[in-house]
Amino acid sequence: MRALTRLATLGLVLILGACAASDPLEEDLPDMGDFRLAYNIVVADNMQQVPPSRNATGEEWIEVLTAEIDRRFGGYEGERLYHIAIHVDAYSLAVPGIPVVLSPKSILVISANVWDDELQAKLHEEPRQLTIFEGASAQSIIGSGLTRSREEQMQVLARNAARRVQLWMLENPEWFSIDEDTAAANAAALAAEVEAIEQPPEDLPPELQ
Repeated sequence: MRALTRLATLGLVLILGACAASDPLEEDLPDMGDFRLAYNIVVADNMQQVPPSRNATGEEWIEVLTAEIDRRFGGYEGERLYHIAIHVDAYSLAVPGIPVVLSPKSILVISANVWDDELQAKLHEEPRQLTIFEGASAQSIIGSGLTRSREEQMQVLARNAARRVQLWMLENPEWFSIDEDTAAANAAALAAEVEAIEQPPEDLPPELQ
C-alpha cells in the first residue's frame, strides 16, 4: 500500500510537474501603450509572516520581486516613463505537509503603486492590495513544502505577483494611452491565465485575505 501511495504521488508529480510559473521573457506580453519602466521600487519594512511558514527576509523579498518586475516590464519601450512601487505586506511560505491530506500553499500579499514620472504623481488614490497565490501544480497539490525550496516558492510568488500587477494596470488603460478595446481583450486573456495558474486555498487566515 505504501509503495502504491508513493507511485501515485510520483505519477502526480510527473504529470503536473511542468505547470511551474512561466518565464515572461518567453511569453507574448500584452501591449502597454506609452509604458516604459523607470524606477522599480520594492520595500519590505513591517511585513508580516503568517505561520506556519518558512522564513524569508525582507532583503530576499526585495531581491526576487525586483527581479521579476524587471523581467516582466523591462522590455517595454514606450515613450513615457513610469515607476512601479511594491510594498510586501505579508507572506506565508508552505512548510512540508502530508501529501494529499495536508497540502499547504504559499501566499504573498503586496500593495502596488504606479507613478507617472513626467507628472511626478501617483496615478491612483490608494495602493492596490493584491493577494497572490502559489498556483496549481504538482508542487502545490501535494504541498510545495515537500517539492520546492523556499527560494523556488518565492520566485513563483514573485512571478505571479508581477503578472497580477500587469493585469491591474491593463484594467486602467487610460494611464498608458492604451486602446481601450485592446486593453480589455488583453486584460481578459491575462485574467484567464491568472485564474488557471492561481487557485486560492480555502480558509485563508485573516492576515492574508
